[in-house]
Amino acid sequence: MTITHASATPAAEVSAALPTEAPEHERVLITRGPRSGLTIIVAVHSTRLGQALGGARIWNYAHWTDALADALRLSQAMTMKNAAAGLARGGGKSVVAVPHGVTLDEDARHNAMLDLGDAVESLGGAYMTAEDVGTSAELMAVVAERTEHVCGLPPEQGGVGEPADATAAGVHASILATLGHVFDNADPAGRHFVIAGLGQVGGRLARSLAAAGARLTVTDVAESKRALADELGAAWVAPGEAHLVEADVFVPCGLGGVLTREVVDALRVRAVVGAANNQLAARDVAARLTERRIVWAPDFVVNAGGVIYLDVASTPDADQAGLDARIAGIGDTVASVLRSADEHGTTSLAAAERLARERLEAAR
Repeated sequence: MTITHASATPAAEVSAALPTEAPEHERVLITRGPRSGLTIIVAVHSTRLGQALGGARIWNYAHWTDALADALRLSQAMTMKNAAAGLARGGGKSVVAVPHGVTLDEDARHNAMLDLGDAVESLGGAYMTAEDVGTSAELMAVVAERTEHVCGLPPEQGGVGEPADATAAGVHASILATLGHVFDNADPAGRHFVIAGLGQVGGRLARSLAAAGARLTVTDVAESKRALADELGAAWVAPGEAHLVEADVFVPCGLGGVLTREVVDALRVRAVVGAANNQLAARDVAARLTERRIVWAPDFVVNAGGVIYLDVASTPDADQAGLDARIAGIGDTVASVLRSADEHGTTSLAAAERLARERLEAAR
């Protein structure tokens, strides 16, 4: 195993301060992998609706407590996501914390996944993992060497593959629903979208929106993504300037915490709809968006296509038509949440959380 140091590798932004009181999670496992030497955190927020389901993230953190804060917040969001999506699944998340400035080679990643598999197995089925930022279907196959509580394996190994197509389809449906709510017309043709992040989901969205006749401004921290911008005839801006572009919709598809109060105050759009998890840097940002009359489609509703795919496609009687309809239905859920926010005079965050909590309480 080789671990190399690369000063150009950025540390992740901490998405939430470490709680000073005991979190409401059912179980939180913190362990050091015997093969990789890396800190692995598995946070099980809730199993009220069923086995917790949420992806495994490999990322660079300045300190392991930053990874813990990330895992706690992400797992809580998975509970809300799965509940709002109507799945019989609880919420959980796992994080492999890589020190700031360290890059893992192939052997190191392999060992980290074996260690993750052992950690997941030790929870006795309370949590099922899947791919997320920094992992893949192929890496989930390594996890499967140590536990059966993993999904999203490559199709050639009997799995359903990575869920990026489904996530992008759900975000696209959410964009159409939001356009209908804001403009009384769900057609993206001629509308201007700013897509921040051209990874697996953002890149797919850029293609689908361009095919629908939308005008695009895009950005990514990787300069290599300029090739996609050129291919689609999209304008390119620096990552730090994306939120300053005047457009119809801002589409955050990178990491979380992008919607700070300062960013929201600078936005020049009518709506925000994106694939990124935990977009709000703080809860009060939802109120600021409402004050500025910017419609925000809650992230944990919008980006549920991937988890719906992993859950439904893994069942023996799954059919593609039913799965497609379920993912397209995310748009209906978004429309319902936005109407509810208007009717109750609340933020869209409050409306989405109300929907999720109603389903959690019904399960109680």
